[in-house]
Amino acid sequence: MPADLEALRTNLRGLQRVLVAFSGGADSAFLAWVANDTLGSDVVQCFTAVSPSLAQSELDDCASLAAEWGLNWSPVETAEMDNAAYRVNDADRCFHCKSALMDVVEPIACEHELIVVLGVNTDDLGDHRPGQSAAQERLARFPLVEAGFSKKDVREHSKKLGLRTWDKPAAACLASRIPYGTQVSVSLLRRLDRAESALKNLGFNQLRVRDYGEIARLEIDLEELSRAVDLRAEIVEAVQSVGYQYVTLDLEGFRSGNLNHSIQ
Repeated sequence: MPADLEALRTNLRGLQRVLVAFSGGADSAFLAWVANDTLGSDVVQCFTAVSPSLAQSELDDCASLAAEWGLNWSPVETAEMDNAAYRVNDADRCFHCKSALMDVVEPIACEHELIVVLGVNTDDLGDHRPGQSAAQERLARFPLVEAGFSKKDVREHSKKLGLRTWDKPAAACLASRIPYGTQVSVSLLRRLDRAESALKNLGFNQLRVRDYGEIARLEIDLEELSRAVDLRAEIVEAVQSVGYQYVTLDLEGFRSGNLNHSIQ
């Protein structure tokens, strides 16, 4: 049985005033739209955390969506890269990232008497997501979880509401492409951003470029693997142009959170 949209609206009315973490993905976009539609822009503010781990295309889309939907939106810069515990890239990287985000938005929430809300859905609860713990420790709320929304529910309701984000591919932060134990650097994040942008320009939407030094391991939807082989020369040229020497294609295809398997 699909989750009830009215239950989500009731939850948001109970919160009264919210500050929405808006990454532009299907979940946070749906939450931002429903919050804005339910409570109004006077008591709903949306923000996008800007750092080297955010793809430029995602930031651009956040700005476009905010304008389309009339959101009270602003980008805010976060400083997780200043934290050595984040850069070392162990299994708690996401904890440090979310802590850096909360460091920035808590004063905003306090000043305007807002409750920070994140677009976490029920499917997210089963994966390794230390960032969720960091947010909850700082009293952030997960309205989608509280209303029982899964990823499927989010997409179905988004489609019914006519939101163009209903089928937007999942887009985790760029640092998630780097295997645990490999140092995170601005140059590496930018290389990953350029590589994925180049592949998107070739028409691949659901993808990840995983970084292994000189080697780029490409995860693409299984349905598009045959096309990837057909475009082998173009793909190799595109990925090598940003600094990789070798380009490999993962025959298992795209798997969200794939690198978490190494710590489970």
